[in-house]
Amino acid sequence: MTASASSEEVVIVGSGIIGIACAHYLNRAGLSVTVIDKGSLAGGCSHGNCGYICPSHVLPLTEPGAIKTALKSLFRPSAPFRVKPRLSPPLWNWMWQFARRCHHGQMLTAGGHLKTILDASLVEYHQLMREEALACDWTENGLLYVLQTAHGMHEFAETDRLLSEHFGVHARRIEGRELPEFDPALKPGLAGAFLYEHDVSMRPDRLNASWAARLRERGVRFIEECELQGVERNEGNVIGLKTSQGPFAVSRLVVAAGALSARLSSMLDCHIPVEPGKGYSVTMDRPEICPKHPMLFPEHRVGVSPFSDGYRLGSMMEFVGFDTSIPERRIQQLRDSAAPYLVNPVGKGRQEAWYGWRPMTWDSLPIIGAVPRLSNAWLATGHNMLGMSLATSTGRLISEMIVGQPPHIDPAPFSPARF
Repeated sequence: MTASASSEEVVIVGSGIIGIACAHYLNRAGLSVTVIDKGSLAGGCSHGNCGYICPSHVLPLTEPGAIKTALKSLFRPSAPFRVKPRLSPPLWNWMWQFARRCHHGQMLTAGGHLKTILDASLVEYHQLMREEALACDWTENGLLYVLQTAHGMHEFAETDRLLSEHFGVHARRIEGRELPEFDPALKPGLAGAFLYEHDVSMRPDRLNASWAARLRERGVRFIEECELQGVERNEGNVIGLKTSQGPFAVSRLVVAAGALSARLSSMLDCHIPVEPGKGYSVTMDRPEICPKHPMLFPEHRVGVSPFSDGYRLGSMMEFVGFDTSIPERRIQQLRDSAAPYLVNPVGKGRQEAWYGWRPMTWDSLPIIGAVPRLSNAWLATGHNMLGMSLATSTGRLISEMIVGQPPHIDPAPFSPARF
């Protein structure tokens, strides 16, 4: 099979939420779009995450103390943030670069850039939902950070103060005695919580499916089980792709392959320092007393997502390479971590146990922009733990770059050229 490309056609590699968002904005700009994926539509990290669209997640992973936590995890296989010892020069170079950035000044700088794109993306999502009314359990009742202990409450209060003073991100503080009335799913005796009322949530697999179906109606092609095997270049241009389903002619190329993007570095003659950060989730039937709000438990690093007909627990950050296993101990750890907080921490039955590789960059910022040595190729990857949150603004930026429109936010902090 050979697919020809007109002067207005774009091929996107990767059909996760970032690829879908790029397809949406490019299609809206009048370009013909084809999306290819080595697996199924949005079958990777976009599928089973907790589904938060969270402007409250301003602080980057590169915060003071993060590298100490990572080093301790070398000897704790059950640590929620874990680095598995292995001989991998790219990983240890990534860790070195990450460690260099774990200080207060860098945290504030990266946080400022993240706030800009988080806020812009939320605006885009609200417009998307108004215009498209996608069926995805879209819920606008905030994100509740619940603390078990007085110490945890004190520490998070400092984080909340930092978010408020430096980034203008404000929360409603709820004392422990108020929590059972605020959300009856919470146990009595907890220290308290902070509600970030502007955060929203949805069910990611349904967002992906609904959005992609709408794009198919508008002529976007999604080709699954189509693995990119090579890139044909000529005088600084990508002119063709070699895939498992045959060659594709290309006029413009967008790589939105998530954690797998780093494997395409040599094809694009571009450094893509992305490491897979493995996360897990388990989706169940709704428990008898189900939370009304999506929640995070910072002391145990677990997230809770109530859906209309399901219930999800998700967490972990493992640097274990492209490991495909789902250890039952990790799924049980999610269940155990929710137990101190919830009247009914688990639901009956198990709909799905899942893992995904988050595309982690060493400065906690996404990679959005032109491939340095190619005139018609762009990267949209490296979104760390915020792919769902940042998808819409990323898609709009990529479209603006390709069609030559003024960018709605400054893209410079996210440029691939920074590496």
